[in-house]
Amino acid sequence: MSHAAQAYARTSQTTASPREIEAQALLKAARQLQEVQTNWAGPDKKLYNALLFNRRLWTIFMSAMETTDNPNPIDIRQNIANIGVFVMKQTVEMQMDPDPAKLQPLIDINCHIAAGLAGRG
Repeated sequence: MSHAAQAYARTSQTTASPREIEAQALLKAARQLQEVQTNWAGPDKKLYNALLFNRRLWTIFMSAMETTDNPNPIDIRQNIANIGVFVMKQTVEMQMDPDPAKLQPLIDINCHIAAGLAGRG
């Protein structure tokens, strides 16, 4: 099991709702990306680890949208999948041409979706 999936599974064992757990995971990924952006020292292990965690998290979300027993309406599922595709493309772009400004869309997406999941959006 991947590190992100393990973290997700550990967190899900608490009394928090699935939406709260998802919001917490997104905020954790956003914090990691923000830390790299704030303390930019060029491409390094912290950047790689932050991108990897975020990519794994979004892979989980995208996979969940494809399951036949997903209770979300098809339009919501498609929107999340489309955002996931953007996240993956942005991650590849960041790895090919590192620039701290390219982290901002990833940070913003995670924070906005987390706020929505937590009922603040």
